[in-house]
Amino acid sequence: MDINAAVGSELGISDEKIIGLDYFSSSDLFSDRETVALHYADAMTLSDQDVDDELFAQVRHHFSQDEIIELTEVIAWENASSKFNRALRIPSQNLWSPNA
Repeated sequence: MDINAAVGSELGISDEKIIGLDYFSSSDLFSDRETVALHYADAMTLSDQDVDDELFAQVRHHFSQDEIIELTEVIAWENASSKFNRALRIPSQNLWSPNA
């Protein structure tokens, strides 16, 4: 959650939402649009999942074509960065901690 959380906090995303990301599917903290985006990110990221037709239809319902391209690019970039850092043993920079 390192740099993404720092960026999220700078954009006004609450600590509660950042901490609650692990439970987004069952949380009322996230809008339908946010929940779809997070399911899309999981499907792109997790090896045992795929972006199936039903999920992509939900993505298309909530996002414009340009937004889908940008969302997909950001998710893909973060996945590549994560793999790169992990392979080279680059540790977390601990850029985020909850506000007291």
